[in-house]
Amino acid sequence: MVTNAPPPFLLTSAQGEAARRLLSYVAALPLTGADAQLLAVVVAIRAARSGVGNLTGQDLRSLRLTDAEGALTAVAGLGWQAQGDLLGGDPATPVAILVPDLADETDRRLPFGKLMRSRVSGWTTRALSAKPVKKTSPAARLAALFLAAHSSPDRQGVLPDGLPEDSRAALPELLTKGFLTELDDNRYCLADTVGHLSGLYLSPEYRAAADLLRWKAWKEEASAALRRHVEAVEQCPLCDVPTERVAEAFMAKPVPSPFLSWVRTAYGEWKDSHPDRGPLAARFAAAFRAEHGHGPSGKQLCEGVGWGDQPSELRSFIVRRLIANEWLTSTAPVPWTLRPGRAARAAAGVAAPAVARATAPR
Repeated sequence: MVTNAPPPFLLTSAQGEAARRLLSYVAALPLTGADAQLLAVVVAIRAARSGVGNLTGQDLRSLRLTDAEGALTAVAGLGWQAQGDLLGGDPATPVAILVPDLADETDRRLPFGKLMRSRVSGWTTRALSAKPVKKTSPAARLAALFLAAHSSPDRQGVLPDGLPEDSRAALPELLTKGFLTELDDNRYCLADTVGHLSGLYLSPEYRAAADLLRWKAWKEEASAALRRHVEAVEQCPLCDVPTERVAEAFMAKPVPSPFLSWVRTAYGEWKDSHPDRGPLAARFAAAFRAEHGHGPSGKQLCEGVGWGDQPSELRSFIVRRLIANEWLTSTAPVPWTLRPGRAARAAAGVAAPAVARATAPR
């Protein structure tokens, strides 16, 4: 078993710079106390693009501030006005908070694109909820954000000049709780379990090498049957899928995605003009499997039978319905395992060629 594979870092080099810019912006605000500063970090990243950040009462409670009312009063003193009651209202209802100095289109204080804002916001949430700091003080959690953003891929860092005083005083708490493994004067080292939060990295070459090591470790832990299936896809000269794409497909955790009403409506119209969709898909899957040594992906199936011009959401729904109606089957969530299903074998006499069956990833 391989144990030294680098963790999947959450931020690219540019996104790490954006996270540090966010923290520097908050540190420069005329706020005192970790409660107000921690609240300001969350509101600011949500308001970075439009000057309006949405927060719910539940979001506020999840920050576990010592004095939430005092923190709201402090940010209101900056002109950040909540357009609703975050303390006594419905905890699930989003409340808009106006941040005037982030709404200036000509002089944007946090000039983040949509993806940049989303990634930094996600990193903030993950860092604040990391197990070693989840139940620490607001000052310690704010310190964790600063230290993660300023640490390198090897988890080493130097205390940043902008670290708030309350957070500086809370550093021993991070050492005690296991967020840090070393704290010596102005130098520190993150624990391995939170190393993926590091923001001071990293060249494309380093990232590619780290991803390759993770992929190798994943394959070594997989069952023999699953490895055979992986290698059939990886080494398929007909598909010629890049290794990084194969790795991403196999290692990604499946996330259920509900289909919007327009997809269901579009499918109803589409299926009426494709009465032979089941037998056609089953025959293609069988032929593909015989030729490639593995099943097609949903995209390959749709393109192969002439449905590739449909929107990706509709293609996914088509494949889902073909599986539900047993024209196709798959070894979910393992990718590239589509093959003829029970209905195809019974009604159309289409059977899958003998290919080693993959097992689900552990």
